[in-house]
Amino acid sequence: MPSVQVIALDVGGTHSRAALFDAGRIVWRSSAPTPGRHGPQAMLSTMAELLRPVQDVAAPVGVAIAGRVVDGGVTAHNETLLAGWSGYPLAAELARQTKRPVRVFNDARAAAWGEYRFGAGRGCDEFLFVTVSSGIGAGLVLNRRLHLARNGLDAELGETRLVDGRTLEQHASGTALGELAARHGYADGKALCDAADAGDAWAESQLRDGVRELAGKLADLTVMLGIERTAIGGGVGLRPGYLERLRHAMADLPALYCHELMRAELGADAGLYGAAALATAPLRSG
Repeated sequence: MPSVQVIALDVGGTHSRAALFDAGRIVWRSSAPTPGRHGPQAMLSTMAELLRPVQDVAAPVGVAIAGRVVDGGVTAHNETLLAGWSGYPLAAELARQTKRPVRVFNDARAAAWGEYRFGAGRGCDEFLFVTVSSGIGAGLVLNRRLHLARNGLDAELGETRLVDGRTLEQHASGTALGELAARHGYADGKALCDAADAGDAWAESQLRDGVRELAGKLADLTVMLGIERTAIGGGVGLRPGYLERLRHAMADLPALYCHELMRAELGADAGLYGAAALATAPLRSG
């Protein structure tokens, strides 16, 4: 993290947050509901309001947001979270409005860099961050650098396909668990997970089925990229017992396919730390 001041924004599915970093520490923060269903202009207005209290701080801005990011433009993967985003030039528009340099990154990639620099990834050359929440996202650090592909498809683990044609996200995310819960009489995905923790055999089998699929993807990445450590985050991934289930699933595989699994350390602030660090960092893409 540079010793100068940096502003970070993290656009979440329900809330968006802003933070001012000074010498690597958060010295101010704020949040507001994410107007996800109201299009990019509404989000731009929300960002401007979040930044109003620090409008006199001449600091670069790093933004973490869900979706595919190419040259500062954002295309949403999930229209229910960010409606109307198709290559929207967020970096250029926010820079024009705030009169500051702006860099935009996928939220999982920003969180991966945050965890690598300041959390569970410290000391690794090859590191993977995976968030299991309403969706499944990931970020890769390879040879101590954040992997940023020119086409924005840097580490779309949730979009990888399973043998039945579904994606990993459609099978193992919090949204998928919620849909499964609704079909089988549970209030929501959290209730299904709670039931599994309480000894409900069917709920446990469904939760572990998704965990096994994730373990298989991590095993593939171990032998493809030499991943040393994966940090698991997200609302589902940070539930008590989730990491233990994942470790158990990985332990069933030959040692060649295994690597260290850890709980993400920065929690909801990982994206803020990563976006702040990336706002002024030398970048290499492709």
